[in-house]
Amino acid sequence: MVLIFSAALGSGVQRVLAEPENQQQLVKSWSIDDFDIGRPLGKGKFGNVYMARERETKFILALKVLFKSHLEKENVEHQLRREIEIQSHLKHPNILRLYNYFFDRTRIYLMLEFAPRGELYKELQKRGCFSEQQSATYMLELADALLYCHLKKVIHRDIKPENLLLGLRGELKIADFGWSVHAPSSRRKTLCGTLDYLPPEMVEGRLHDEKVDLWCLGILCYEFLVGHPPFESSSHQETYRKICKVEIHFPSSMSDGAKSLISQLLRHNPVLRLPLKGVMEHPWVKANARRLLPPECTASGENEGPH
Repeated sequence: MVLIFSAALGSGVQRVLAEPENQQQLVKSWSIDDFDIGRPLGKGKFGNVYMARERETKFILALKVLFKSHLEKENVEHQLRREIEIQSHLKHPNILRLYNYFFDRTRIYLMLEFAPRGELYKELQKRGCFSEQQSATYMLELADALLYCHLKKVIHRDIKPENLLLGLRGELKIADFGWSVHAPSSRRKTLCGTLDYLPPEMVEGRLHDEKVDLWCLGILCYEFLVGHPPFESSSHQETYRKICKVEIHFPSSMSDGAKSLISQLLRHNPVLRLPLKGVMEHPWVKANARRLLPPECTASGENEGPH
């Protein structure tokens, strides 16, 4: 599937369905009238997300509705454009699919894969923390998804519980690519992401590359097992200090295997961080992970979406 994204957010949108290029192309235009809108799934700064059903195929999806005026006010149209361009080309069972998008005079609509079990952040809040088996499973799924992204020269840069959803069988889905970047040069200097998850190279204003995602994995694993991120403090300044010093304290209840993995990811020097394949092969992950691939995925890891 090829998506065409116009720099001018005007009216009309097209989806090109036919591949390869030498075949006749079938172009479909979408509008809000093509969908039955259901219950709200979430609210954001720029709009809301609703469950929706495509009327012709009865396909269930999530429809993210963004208000152009809000995007223009915050000057983030370029960020949304980048997010669409990146996420629409990612097809992996642990990455939320962006099937398509369309827009009218006042709003932009993103047609997203529906994740029935909702937000991982809410699940973590409800439980307090996750078991070693659940945490290791999420780490395996995340490492596999991020390895796929990195091979496509995509750095996520904002991995955190709020940006993760859960599929039908509880499989993890990376859902938000608002801070992601396609960086073939692999060197960036933009400060972004969430404070508790920022790596030292970002805090210190140094160049960064895809290894920022490795740091975020270490933070996430700690938060899964403990219930809060390791450098959480009463002030931003203290959080920054702890990050730069990599001042981390493990609870006595945490297993040596989990400590080993987290310690190998939370390294001040990005070069020394455990690579993603190393995460997937780590003894603690291999001993505890119980990964389930969703049955609706094809061999390529692609959910087909509405046609």
